Amino acid sequence: MAPTADQVTAALGGVLDPEIKKPITDLGMVESVVVREDGVVAVRILLTVAGCPMKDTLRRDITAAVSKLDGVAGVEIDLGVMSAEQRAALQTQLRGGVAEKEIPFSRPDSLTKVFAIASGKGGVGKSSVTVNLAVAMARQGLSVGVLDADIYGHSVPAMLGVADERPTAVDDMIMPVPAHGVKVISIGMLKPKRDQVVAWRGPILDRALVQMLADVYWGDLDVLLLDLPPGTGDIAISVGQRLTSAEVIVVTTPQEAAAEVAERAGTMAQMVHQRVAGVVENMSYLPCPHCGPEHRIEIFGSGGGTRVAETLSARLGYNIPLLGEIPLDERLRAGGDLGQPLVAADPETAAAQVLDKIAGTLGGKPRGLLGRQLGLSPAGR
Repeated sequence: MAPTADQVTAALGGVLDPEIKKPITDLGMVESVVVREDGVVAVRILLTVAGCPMKDTLRRDITAAVSKLDGVAGVEIDLGVMSAEQRAALQTQLRGGVAEKEIPFSRPDSLTKVFAIASGKGGVGKSSVTVNLAVAMARQGLSVGVLDADIYGHSVPAMLGVADERPTAVDDMIMPVPAHGVKVISIGMLKPKRDQVVAWRGPILDRALVQMLADVYWGDLDVLLLDLPPGTGDIAISVGQRLTSAEVIVVTTPQEAAAEVAERAGTMAQMVHQRVAGVVENMSYLPCPHCGPEHRIEIFGSGGGTRVAETLSARLGYNIPLLGEIPLDERLRAGGDLGQPLVAADPETAAAQVLDKIAGTLGGKPRGLLGRQLGLSPAGR
């Protein structure tokens, strides 16, 4: 005899969400349970986000739990996604009914342009690009903030020369650290010791991101840059949830292998309903030390940035530009090590000029409410 729907639901009560570590029945993730006459159990589960990295684990655990019941001939699992209202209710439940602090940049009326600097893999110079773009925008007269969202590999403070600085706390508000005209915050500044290792997982990473967005007094920013960790993991998903209006900048290097991986970072933006603002190709070429800058030595090959921009344009259905090709320059690396970004230390170099041009393109994008939902409705007559 096949089990009843109540028996199946009770069995599902023993399945824990892999990240939250609470029963999926308590979290409102079980939308429906249907037991067919042939003994096959159909379960519809609502994931918290579309790109949930643990969905395979959930599927396996649910199948194992239901299959243990007598009379079960098979288990069919349909995965859906929670609505915004359901996610909000879940978050309130997890916080014990306490309202979460508001992230100012997620408000419909926020005028701050938010750019998430992403890459498919590490080692492409994403943090160097972030730091130099931020300083370049500040030198162009904009009010700029940088959030080092690379929780495990935070390097922005050192690149800006403030690795040993600590932010000031005013009651429950954190003041960002100023550096080169930019407001900076990083998990590295909040650790007791600089060499302490951060070993956190999904939900804690999300809480850290929210704290740095909501508890920090950013003031009235023109631009906020987020230096994301490489890849398409927890932080990229959280940024997509928390900052839906953020635009993604994909950083790649010219070689084929790097370009292929970078395309995934751009595709991830679509999954969390963000736009890709453009592609930056770093380490594009080495200006010949003998012939001059007109002779390019393509150490890492060529065409990677163009390929990523064209592929993502075709895949996402709108034009994604190649914003610039940054040449190799030892001074760019040295400036990061010394906490002196190249655009400030040596603005006449070819690499600094490309970065300055990209900053002008991004910083000069219209800052307004066009295309944003204002949350207004017609007044009743």
